[in-house]
Amino acid sequence: MQIDELIDVENISVTNDPLTKDQAIDKLVQLLSESGVVDDSEDVTKAIFKRENEISTSVGYGVAIPHARSKAVNKASIAILKDLNGIEWGEDRVNLVFMIVAEEAASDEHLKMLSKISTFLMDEVFRAKLLVATSNKEILDVLLQQEAEATVNEVNKNSGKYLIGISACMTGIAHTFMAAEALANEAKERGMRVKIQTNGSTGIENKLTPKDVSEADAIVVAHDVKVDTSVFGDLPYVDVPVKKAISSPSGVVDEALTKMVTGRAERKDKVIKETTTEPEEENLSVGKKIAREFYTHVMSGVSYMIPFVVVGGIFIAISFMFGIYASDPSSSQYNIWAGFFNEVGGNAAFKLYVPILAGFISWSIADKAGLAPGMIGGMMAVNGGSGFLGGMVAGFLGGYVMRFIVKRTRKIPHTYQGLMSVLFNPLLATLIVGLVMFFILNTPMSELINALTSWLKSMNGANAAVMGALLAGMMASDMGGPINKTASAFGLAMFASKIYGPSAALMVGGMVPPLGIAIATTLFRRKFSIQEREAGKANYVLGASFITEGAIPFAAGDPLHTIPANIIGAAVGGALCMAYGITLQAPHGGVFVIPIACNHPIIYVGCILLGSFVTALVLGFTKKNLSEDQINRQMASGII
Repeated sequence: MQIDELIDVENISVTNDPLTKDQAIDKLVQLLSESGVVDDSEDVTKAIFKRENEISTSVGYGVAIPHARSKAVNKASIAILKDLNGIEWGEDRVNLVFMIVAEEAASDEHLKMLSKISTFLMDEVFRAKLLVATSNKEILDVLLQQEAEATVNEVNKNSGKYLIGISACMTGIAHTFMAAEALANEAKERGMRVKIQTNGSTGIENKLTPKDVSEADAIVVAHDVKVDTSVFGDLPYVDVPVKKAISSPSGVVDEALTKMVTGRAERKDKVIKETTTEPEEENLSVGKKIAREFYTHVMSGVSYMIPFVVVGGIFIAISFMFGIYASDPSSSQYNIWAGFFNEVGGNAAFKLYVPILAGFISWSIADKAGLAPGMIGGMMAVNGGSGFLGGMVAGFLGGYVMRFIVKRTRKIPHTYQGLMSVLFNPLLATLIVGLVMFFILNTPMSELINALTSWLKSMNGANAAVMGALLAGMMASDMGGPINKTASAFGLAMFASKIYGPSAALMVGGMVPPLGIAIATTLFRRKFSIQEREAGKANYVLGASFITEGAIPFAAGDPLHTIPANIIGAAVGGALCMAYGITLQAPHGGVFVIPIACNHPIIYVGCILLGSFVTALVLGFTKKNLSEDQINRQMASGII
């Protein structure tokens, strides 16, 4: 966040009047209130004094920086007061007051700005320039000039340094490459060399080498699935979800540079634990660490499972095109090609995807050793009727049991380690997983799945519409985040039980945001910048291909308008989709699978388009037009 995003020239006051500390604070809060930043002056004033009473916010050099969060603040902002007469501030006398306020649920961006301004104020020349400035505009200009110089110095400081990293998302498609691009762009702006390895759906590209690692000044691993970080050895790296690398590359790169410096300094005295299976996340709370670990393991399993689900669903759908019973050899409709497609899709791919899910969840936890107990437990979930949910449990059970066994048997002499890894460990882990699945979990979980399946089958009309709206809205809410993944996991669980309505609603939820934004940039051109309109064109293709991530830059740039519009449009499309009883036997693929995997393809496309137009209209009626200055500049360039 830059200074010009936080400071409005109208929120700067220059005076020589004698003021008390209370009067100065009231004056600054009043400025913020008049500019629309603050809704309730009294609430903000109380928050400022609460912080002030804990410890004085005078920082020396004749400067005070009162700050607080409040529910009455609409956006993070800074108000400035210069008073050459001087203000008694505790035991100090100050001439400059910087008041920083932020929303109650705000991130720490305003605290970073507090740190930045505090650093600036240590510069005697900078303070002198502020003190001799005679107007609010001059003060703002001094601040902007100081920030520009600091940015140039930061670029020069980082120039020539080398950033390396790895990015990997669940599907290995959009998020993987968006994270890599965001990090690369940030590095290039700083004058740094950069190389980001992408673990995409087609394999590893731009693979890191030992030479890259030896020359690295900063390392970032942005991932939602397990990645092999052994190439880094014991070098410290920043471990973040891909969405953080996309939305906040500057902060991620800063953290990586700092971590490498401190890590190298401490390496001789500190044993850094292995991070190939347990990434170091010392900045997270215990609860967040557990949630992140759970999420990473599940996404690792899902990423390997998706191709089996897609192939299986499409092949089964093709077999139905020959007739409902065309794959049954005992039916008069029997067709050998229908039998072939059903064999590949239904009897092979579909029976494999739950074991694959379980096996690779277990692999994510315990590496190669976890595959056998995880996959066997997953197959028991299929045979026992507990399906997708049973497979997830089997994967976690197999992984953690195997990891425990491996840890307990590490001290066995090396001569016997080979025998342990191929015989004893998998045998014992599989025995434990098998006993738990067979005698404890399969029966109650299969009953739960059957009850849920029966409930969904009984849904029609309004109930089905509510379910469709909920699933599609969740899918569109955070576009790849935890809410989106929760909805996806539910849809896959139902898919495993041969309930295909949720899959249709979920694909609506994934296609509507980019398509709706694309339509909005076409219909309401004056509400979007040139760059946004160009990105909007690409969103037609991304949305049609069920790549929701094309909507992320728009949501990040204007979340208050874009995210609600996405949810409303997706919910409308999802509600209609399930109300009409539309099913989809391929949970991925966009327009490419609709003709063969959907029971009512024309109506389904209509639901998607209607939802997209709703999103576009909501955006069109809620977003503000570009400013006159922006329009004039674009008209002069011949764009409008």
